Amino acid sequence: MKKNIHQALQDRILILDGAMGTMLQRYNFSEEDFRGEKFKDWEVSVKGNNDLLSLTQPRAIATVHAKYFEAGADIVETNTFSSTTIAMADYGMEELVYDLNFESAKIAKQVAEKFTKKQPHKPRFVAGAIGPTNKTASMSPDVNDPGYRAISFEELRKAYKQQAEALVDGGADLLLVETVFDTLNAKAALFAIEEIRTERNMEIPIMVSGTITDASGRTLSGQTAEAFLISISHIPLLSVGFNCALGAKQLTPHLEIIANRTNLAVSAYPNAGLPNAFGEYDETPEHMAAQITEYLDKQLVNIIGGCCGTTPEHIAAIAKIASNYKPRPLVSEKVTL
Repeated sequence: MKKNIHQALQDRILILDGAMGTMLQRYNFSEEDFRGEKFKDWEVSVKGNNDLLSLTQPRAIATVHAKYFEAGADIVETNTFSSTTIAMADYGMEELVYDLNFESAKIAKQVAEKFTKKQPHKPRFVAGAIGPTNKTASMSPDVNDPGYRAISFEELRKAYKQQAEALVDGGADLLLVETVFDTLNAKAALFAIEEIRTERNMEIPIMVSGTITDASGRTLSGQTAEAFLISISHIPLLSVGFNCALGAKQLTPHLEIIANRTNLAVSAYPNAGLPNAFGEYDETPEHMAAQITEYLDKQLVNIIGGCCGTTPEHIAAIAKIASNYKPRPLVSEKVTL
């Protein structure tokens, strides 16, 4: 599968899916819907645990994947953004982590294979989504105790390894370490993936996507776009890029920085604009696609999609515009940083 996605990147700009959470909100699932029969007597509330829906509402998850493929997506992300023991501790569901990741990958893979069978010339791929967790390894959550850490590198490594193994077992074609706000967390995930590669004697493509948190142009842990790129460049990656936090327009200068400094594929999946006073995203598919045209005109990206607030309509508009452009050239030699 590695060869296939590398070839696809040479052939065209690949389209990533849009937001899973935004689509699931449309279902307006109740507490009972989240619980399903299996977890009807769970001791704490699980409403809002979207990853659990892969076990209790698998048809809904499959439907969302299908809608994104129908909209033109080449890659869909598994419903596993928070499927680590660290994040699932909030619900007391640490023991479910393997099943959450395995089943989520399996659902996405089954849908992907159906679409690939219909259009063999356009293979569909599944990216195992690996989120940042709700803890940070390089910063203290307590302003009065700057030396304190809520999580260690080793704890993160173990959690990420468990997640990544289950995603691979479930059929993920590549792994996406995403929404990186603390690069030390990402390094733990990458270390764990490298362990799996070695132990299983296998290759699996890796995408890494950071997030610029505000107008300062830095990640939450203080890195500029260039510093973020340099800090992960020792790992063999399929792509590097940014997602979330900002809209397409605000993300442009940061993409320019990395696109001009790497030979890797560059990915971008911004939010549908900036959130309004109610935390909602108002940018229309047409407006967002028009902004992303600048990425394409400047040859900044190889993989493009959407994050918070985006829908299949957004992805369809982006895919339509991207189809008119050739992919950003990928060179064999590293650019000097």
